[in-house]
Order: sequence, then structure tokens, then C-alpha cells
Amino acid sequence: MRDALLLFAHGSREAAWAEPVHALRDRIQKQLPGHGVSLAFLEDMPPSLTDAVDTLAAQGARDIRILPLFLGQGSHLRRDLPALVNAARTSHAQIRIELLPAIGEQAAVLDSLARTIALTVR
Repeated sequence: MRDALLLFAHGSREAAWAEPVHALRDRIQKQLPGHGVSLAFLEDMPPSLTDAVDTLAAQGARDIRILPLFLGQGSHLRRDLPALVNAARTSHAQIRIELLPAIGEQAAVLDSLARTIALTVR
């Protein structure tokens, strides 16, 4: 595996909270069979971003894209995540690590959410 996608979510003390995140990872993996698709959490759940990047590196990833599963830019995405990504880049200088925009900032995602919500309330 050369290419990897790392889905980054907030995390929770409630294990059930992560079930949709794991289901999303599984669905993406089916659509990207040549990629490694992994999860990382900011807090309260393993693995951390550091541990997930270390694991992907050990599995041979050379290009890691990190996709924040957040709707918008709060302090976690403005401060915490960039610091974690910079530390990962320092630890794994031989790997290209790209931080993608938050999923909620992508027009296609907002359009899909709006359609789903409209269908739900009709």
C-alpha cells in the first residue's frame, strides 16, 4: 500500500459514538481498494493521529491524506490538528502528509446533507 487516507474524527468516551465513523471507513475502503483507509481520533478513543500515522508508515504508506470529519473550522481544526500534522511530518519526513479541508467545507457534502435532511422532514 502506497496511498492512504486517514479519517480524523473528534472521538468520544461513548464507544457507540464511533460506529458511524467505522461504517464510513468500511464504505470508503470498498471504493478505494488500493488505498489504506484508517481512522484516528483527537481524544477519548484510540488510535491517536500520531499512532495511526506510525501504523500507516510501518505498513509502507508513502502518501497519507488526512481528512477531518468535522463540519467546520473550530479550534481543534485551526490549532490542534495542524500541530499534530506538523509533528507527524517531522517524525516521518520521507512520507508526504497532506491535510485536506474539513468534510463539512466541501460543497458536495453540504448538498448531500441538505438533500437527505429535506427528504427526512418531508
